[in-house]
Amino acid sequence: MRMKQAEIIAADIGSTLTKLSAFSGLGTGRTPSFLGQGMGLTTVSEGDVTLGLEAARKDLEIRLGVDTRNAELMAASSAAGGLRMTVHGLTYDMTLRAAREASLGAGAIVSFTTAGRMSSDDMEEVRRINPNIILLAGGVDYGDREIVTANARSLASLKLDIPLVYAGNVAVRGEIRRLFESAGMPVFIVENVYPRIDELNIDPVRKVIQDVFARHIVTAPGMENVRERVTGDIIPTPGAVMRSTEILAQTLEDVMTVDVGGATTDVHSVTEGSPELRKMAIAPEPRSKRTVEGDLGVYVNASRIAEEAGSELGQIGEVQPIPDTESARETSARLARWAVDLSIWRHAGQLRVAYGAYGRNEILEGRDLSVVRHVIGTGGALTRLGMGLKILQSIKPDPRKSKLLPPKDAAVYLDRHNIMATVGVLARRYPEEAGKLLLESIGYRKSQRQRSN
Repeated sequence: MRMKQAEIIAADIGSTLTKLSAFSGLGTGRTPSFLGQGMGLTTVSEGDVTLGLEAARKDLEIRLGVDTRNAELMAASSAAGGLRMTVHGLTYDMTLRAAREASLGAGAIVSFTTAGRMSSDDMEEVRRINPNIILLAGGVDYGDREIVTANARSLASLKLDIPLVYAGNVAVRGEIRRLFESAGMPVFIVENVYPRIDELNIDPVRKVIQDVFARHIVTAPGMENVRERVTGDIIPTPGAVMRSTEILAQTLEDVMTVDVGGATTDVHSVTEGSPELRKMAIAPEPRSKRTVEGDLGVYVNASRIAEEAGSELGQIGEVQPIPDTESARETSARLARWAVDLSIWRHAGQLRVAYGAYGRNEILEGRDLSVVRHVIGTGGALTRLGMGLKILQSIKPDPRKSKLLPPKDAAVYLDRHNIMATVGVLARRYPEEAGKLLLESIGYRKSQRQRSN
């Protein structure tokens, strides 16, 4: 068998599986090509994730005939479990909520949140969690200064050897910087996440959190060895999938991606929502949004899905990270169906009835998915078990019509090559080629857009 020569190999080092995708034709003016994907079990428990990476490389070379010896390596990872983050803001509905959106979109796991002035119990909880990063926000620009500076003094008094990102009232930036520099804590000052009423500004915070992630991802055993081999930063897998979703939105417009993994199920949506419903929103939503459901992984958290589904799921059989029997595949597919339904329902906003001075009104809370015209499935549970399209075509409806779910006639696609995470890594350097690879993987043609308009 003649070997195919890989020019770039991109790894997605997950909590359960390590996937290594091979590509050629990037940055050459030629049509980019996906050559194949090797897989191996992620070997965190064995003390070195490079073992799983090498297993994926061997799988790529032996099973698929791809020569990787001279290929450049790039990578995304969630093997370290994500950054543990605590988030502290002025009010929940404003700065705190905006800060949480920025954190989740960057691949962080929000372990603790506070609104208003922090208490001594709050401080003890931060110390107990020992986060990888702290996000401090509070106040619109030139608004309240007292609470955010009080919280800054409290956090600085902990003198933790971890970075802090400040994304609050611009008027107290200098004081905030001095407080944390005096405490010996690295501090990053970015634009306010909530600079004015009804305005979200989360992209600057996301970028800084992703940069911090890249520096601290070595917490997974052996990741420092991967980092030495990789060109550029190791970026968080959720951030890579979000980037791919945003690239697809350039062609597909309103789009949602469901990524079902062994440990989590993530939902990414890129949409402004319905203009009519937007007038009923009680708070602004970012155009790009991600939610992570840490209890909905089809391998690590299979028992939690079963508990959530109750008797409707029935008894589950053997659960395997890579199902290799018909029974195990059927079990994983059933778990994936529930993971998809539950995660989308949690991601979607809803209409609620409120009574005020002018009587009964409907208000919109959360994300409006009602104009999403394209739903994409990625992750092994959807792309490798043969049931992915059927699962996405039968998203559980809301009989009460209050949940703002994608319409039943939305087009459904599978990321057939399971490359949204790895192409999201490539997109930093090759955005145009990334778009072509993604559209090819989901089987989309320009003629389809014309028919759907």
